[in-house]
Amino acid sequence: MNAGRTVFAQIVDNLLHKEFQKCVARCHGDRHLKSFSCWDQYLAMAFAQLTYRESLRDIEGCLRSVGGELYHMGFRGRVARSTGRCE
Repeated sequence: MNAGRTVFAQIVDNLLHKEFQKCVARCHGDRHLKSFSCWDQYLAMAFAQLTYRESLRDIEGCLRSVGGELYHMGFRGRVARSTGRCE
């Protein structure tokens, strides 16, 4: 069992979350969102790139397989099967 932080969480810590949120605010990216933020989408796409995922179904399946670790990886919702996004 991993007592420390996941490698993905350590990589995400190096990203500039405040700068990302400034860009989202400037472009009104989260204006019509209910539960799946731009940050969560960015994390999902970064995860897909780092793990060589090839499709939305592949991303969704992989994120579901680590469901207990999603919160520790930075995601704030659970993965929805219908959209491949967080709920």
